[in-house]
Amino acid sequence: MRIKKTVLSLAVLALGAMASAPAVRAADEVILKFAHFLPPVAPAHAQVIGPWCDKVAAESNNRIKCQIFPAMQLGGTPSQLVDQVRNGVADIVWTAPGYSAGRFPAIEALELPFMVANALDGSRMTWDYYNQYAKDEFAAYKVLAVHIDGGGLFHTAATDVKSLAEVKGLKLRTPTRLAAKTLQSLGGVPVSMPPSQVADAIAKGVVDGGLLPWELMRPTKIDEVTKYHIAPPAGRPFPVATVLSVLMNKAKYDSLPADLKAVIDRNSGPVLVEAFGKVWDDVTASNLKYAATIPGTVVSNLEPAAYQAMRDAAKPVEDEWVKDVGARKLDGQALASGARALSAKYFPAQN
Repeated sequence: MRIKKTVLSLAVLALGAMASAPAVRAADEVILKFAHFLPPVAPAHAQVIGPWCDKVAAESNNRIKCQIFPAMQLGGTPSQLVDQVRNGVADIVWTAPGYSAGRFPAIEALELPFMVANALDGSRMTWDYYNQYAKDEFAAYKVLAVHIDGGGLFHTAATDVKSLAEVKGLKLRTPTRLAAKTLQSLGGVPVSMPPSQVADAIAKGVVDGGLLPWELMRPTKIDEVTKYHIAPPAGRPFPVATVLSVLMNKAKYDSLPADLKAVIDRNSGPVLVEAFGKVWDDVTASNLKYAATIPGTVVSNLEPAAYQAMRDAAKPVEDEWVKDVGARKLDGQALASGARALSAKYFPAQN
């Protein structure tokens, strides 16, 4: 009888252990909901975010796994991503702080006209600037990366922009508040819309084109509805640029055990910033070659005199911005001067 009771007790304990085992494993496994605004074919998703998730999974022995939600699959608009991650709807987001106008004024200095000439050096510059001038406004987040798209150029359906005269009245999609002000200073008409809507808007004549980085051209099918692609003279800063960031929910990060925090940390910061920059520059080079193969497509650079005229026309944007952020109790002049000094450091021959 005692033997039967002992066997029964052992069986009950074994069943209990088996039942509890999945719960232990589930508790030890961290699923990170990673949301962003571009389709899964975009280089940001396919070449940076996906590989980043694979790397942290491998280094954590699959204790960290990502569930990626591209193209706003968690709902809302790109401007709401910063709130989605802060409120825990997403655990990590990749987004442009400038999509949420007025929320991150200090980082906007890097979106002043003619600031960056490529993505890799521009992203290194952006990370330096963030650490020196803008950390406080991101205090509600665990910041994994702050980088830049390398600069936006004119992509138009029917207008070959050779000077300020061609920009006048041109309706172009602009990504941020400062990009819109820059275009206005050149005589154009800014139109705000998500990247996913731009190609359709061009096809329907709602806009004439966009001020966009090369990286967006193929995933958003801009190449199918535009003929002209006009950049600055080789190596010179672009008229506009967009700061981008990878933000993590602070409470989610704080809840991780120390060894998993270490996995996140060593795959973030400069290493992630440079990963974005390298991919952007590679895609720019690839898309330049690709565009040259499209029948009827014209890829060109502005002549130096026309380029300088645009830079001169855009100078009031910076003066206005300095006053604007000054009204919000920020030292706008110090921020703008800091950004320009870093631009001169990273692009010494191009300013």
